[in-house]
Order: sequence, then structure tokens, then C-alpha cells
Amino acid sequence: MAASLRLGHRGILSGLRLIKLKKCTSLTQTQDGYYRHFFQSSPMFGVAPVKVMMPALSPTMEEGNIVKWLKSEGEVVQAGDALCEIETDKAVVTLESSDDGILAKILKEEGSRSVRLGTLIALMVEEGQDYKQVEIPAEESSPTPPAPPPALSPSPLTGAVPVVPHRAETTTSTAQHRMSPAARHILDTHGLDPGLATASGPHGIITKEDALKLLKKMESREQVASRALPVSPAPPQPSPVVSPMKGSVRPSDPPVSIPGKPGTPGTFTEIPASTVRRVIAKRLMESKSTIPHAYASVSCDVGAVLLLRRQLAKDEIKVSVNDFIIKAAAVTLKEMPEVNVTWSAEGPKALDTIHISIAVATERGLITPIIRDAADKGLQEIAASAKALAQKARDGKLLPEEYQGGSFSISNLGMFGISGFSAVINPPQACILAVGRSQAELFPCLDPEGGATVQQRQLLTVTLSSDGRLVDDQLASQFLDKFRANLERPQRLALV
Repeated sequence: MAASLRLGHRGILSGLRLIKLKKCTSLTQTQDGYYRHFFQSSPMFGVAPVKVMMPALSPTMEEGNIVKWLKSEGEVVQAGDALCEIETDKAVVTLESSDDGILAKILKEEGSRSVRLGTLIALMVEEGQDYKQVEIPAEESSPTPPAPPPALSPSPLTGAVPVVPHRAETTTSTAQHRMSPAARHILDTHGLDPGLATASGPHGIITKEDALKLLKKMESREQVASRALPVSPAPPQPSPVVSPMKGSVRPSDPPVSIPGKPGTPGTFTEIPASTVRRVIAKRLMESKSTIPHAYASVSCDVGAVLLLRRQLAKDEIKVSVNDFIIKAAAVTLKEMPEVNVTWSAEGPKALDTIHISIAVATERGLITPIIRDAADKGLQEIAASAKALAQKARDGKLLPEEYQGGSFSISNLGMFGISGFSAVINPPQACILAVGRSQAELFPCLDPEGGATVQQRQLLTVTLSSDGRLVDDQLASQFLDKFRANLERPQRLALV
């Protein structure tokens, strides 16, 4: 038996050596080449793919949206080539290929939203292979729903009466199911069991449409049951007593409005939240619920800043008041390193670098690009960096390193006419400076001859939001005092 097996194996190998496949002409004429091509021949066995997964393009990213594919199926891809644009929780980032090959199959088309990390988005094959014969991995089969309980046989006394699932007397709480607010409102209002709804939303979330389908299904079953039951004569009803009160009487229970039905009072429209908006909401809730915010405000005289700005403009040097504020904050952090800290799970961490995050409003929400080493840069360099980063933020082209790792944030709403406001801290940072608009105010003073007069000043109000765990009230007051001194004497900024 063993001898026949050895002879059979040698016979197969001998036969393979004699096979002259036409597709092997471009390969080295060796036995290994014949074997390799034969066992990876795409018409017989398919082509093993290289999987392209949804990557984590930012530390807080949990899912992403496919904005645009920059390569087409069948196109050659080199390592480092841009494959597609992905919208993360911060910006639109270009995904680069890490391998050479051919883009064989796009599994997540443009516009695909809420694609979880690690999800297969595309397949590639090696150069020289037939991309049309790529093996597409089988999707994970969804769990089989449990079989419905067997219907009870009708009693000979009662006849065939359809069994209608009664509306939940809520042995199962709706809190045990994931659902949208609209779906929860519908199910709670009509007393429906959420376990009977078929979830069609992402991650098993019951949507408003699922709840409305269940409501319609229950109503239709109840109608069928009412037609099947024998109609008994209605008991005599007493004649209604007319109230002597004039006018209409307000009902004790107002009519319930169902979302989605036009003309019903109290309806609303669900607005889909983008990935960026969901992350902003999550971080704001985290900040306000976990960080003890403390606030302190001070007014700064920016007359010297405005004068210096006009002088620089004559030399065609364009800088904004916000550029002076960024520089003054960075210099103050350099003078007071105890404010340049962050909070982590292990406690306070002192930072060696001064990176200023500036808040930029975009169509997708607020994002904070970073001016790195702001204390060591001049006003012109800060102005150029701020302008370039703000434009990239509005275009959604920020790179991860351009919005990660800030140590202090500045939010300026003065251009919108806001005189003052309080901002929410951007964790894990310790502080954020909220800047309002400057306005002229008159103050009494003495002239050179000792007479009473008034003087006009351009005052700008800033409010520091600080983490009470890191920056107490006294330290925040000292910071604002030094910041005001630096801003009111802008010539000092170039000397620090």
C-alpha cells in the first residue's frame, strides 16, 4: 500500500512537470514556478485577497464615513497611494495603501456611513493576478431568530379565535433595548413590547420606522381579532348629562401625537447626526459631567494692540487681534508652566511643549486645530499658521497631527459681536480662554494740569474656564493678570 502511494505521488509530480500551461510563459521555467501557478490558478481556485480594513485614524475614532474612493476597481495601487477619503470624528482623512497591488473589489461604496473600525471596506490582489477572480469573504451570517411558540389548538367550546399578542404590560423594560428617542416615545405611548419590534438600525437600534411598523401590525391584528369575535348586544347607555358650564370643557387626557403623521400637534422630525457631531456631543457631556469648571473674567485694554496692528499694516504685515491673543497666551503659559498641564487617569501631567488649540467653526461642527510651539513663533508665523489651519479645517483636510495634542484652547466669538461668554473645557486640557469683542468705554482721569477729564479705552473681555482639580482660583487669577499685562504691552511679546 505504501509503495503504491509513493508511486502515485511520483506519478502526479511527473505529470505536473510535463504540463505546459500557456499562462506560465512569463514565469521562470522551473518546477516550483509550475506548481505555484497551478495551485493559485484563478479559474480553478480563485485569488486570495489582501484585506483593507477601516483603520483608526484618530484616538477617539470608533467609526467612519466613506467620502470618496480615489482608486477604481482594477486600478494598480502602489504603497503610499491614496485609496479613499474617510470622514473621522475630527476631519476628512486620506487613507493610504500600505501594499502594492491591484484594487480588486470595493465593498463599502462612497457615502457609506457609520462604518465600524475593523470593517472590511475593500479587497486587493497582487500584481499579475486576475482581480476579477478575487475571493470575496463570506459575510457573517446573522443569528437565526428563535422559532415562534406553537399556536394553541382552539378549544371546542370557544371556537377558532386568533391569538393577538397583548400589548406589553412591560415585564421587559424598554431600557433593556437600544432604540431612538422617537421609537421609545411611540412604544411607551402605546404600551408596546420593544422585544416584538424588528430592529433595522445600526448596531441593533430600533428606529422610529420599526416602531411604526410594529404599531401598524398590532392594530391590524386587533382588527382581525375583533371581526372574529361574536358581537354581543351593547348594554344600554345612560343619556349624557349636559354640563351647565358655558363653553367647551378641556379633556382630561389630551390626544396623543404620533411622530410622522402630518397635521398632528407635537410631531417632530429626526435630524441624522454626523460622526463629528456625535463625538462633539459625547466630549461635551464628558467635560461638563467629569470636570469641575471654574470661571474668571478680566477686561484688557487692547488700544496698544490696535495701534501696533495699524503700524504693521502699513508695512504690509497682516496680523489679527486673535494672533496677538494666541501669542500672549503662549507667552503667559511659558512664564507659568504650572498652568500648562493636563489631567489623566494617573493624575496631573506637566507638559514640556506649548501647543495652542484654536476653535474653528465648520459645517460639520467645531474643531480645534493646533498651533505648535506657539511661544517660540513670531506674530507673522502664528498668523500664517492660524489662517492655513482654519482653511484646512473648513475643507475637512486636517491631518491627525494637526488637531491632536493641544495643551491650551482659545475660542474667539468677538467677530460675531459677542461681548463675553464661558467656554467648555476641551479634555484632557486644563483651561480654555473665551474671547469676546472689544468695545470703547470712557473712564474718568486727570489731565496733565490736574483737571478732571475722560479717556476712551478699547476694552476686551476674556473668560478663563479652568479645571478646579488642576488650576485653582488663585492660580487662574494670577494667569489672567499676567495675560492682561502681556496683551496690553505687545512689545514685550517679542522679548519673551
